[in-house]
Amino acid sequence: MSTHTFNIHAAKTQLSELIARVEAGEEIVIARANRPVVKLVAIDPPKRSRTLGLNAGGIRWVAPDFDAPLTEDFLINAMGDVVAPKAAQKRAAYAVSDKAGAGKARKKRSPQTASSKKSP
Repeated sequence: MSTHTFNIHAAKTQLSELIARVEAGEEIVIARANRPVVKLVAIDPPKRSRTLGLNAGGIRWVAPDFDAPLTEDFLINAMGDVVAPKAAQKRAAYAVSDKAGAGKARKKRSPQTASSKKSP
């Protein structure tokens, strides 16, 4: 394998020729002010191409709702407020109203049992 050096100006004007030489097996070095900067080398072709259908029958089960729309909560957790801006506005409004009522004592409701309910 032979190596040849070219300056940047010569490489720009002869780029197509240099690429053909690299494809033929040569190494080309591009220099700036007689200092090597870049080496042009050929890229090895891919080993093999992909063959379709190799996993035929490999997927045996898919959930019946795999293509169902995702919930807003899931989208917000996964992708942030960009995906569901309305939900973000609701959360912001709730946070503001929650801060306003933070100083007030809240009365807890106790669930009514069947014996405490008055029948008509």
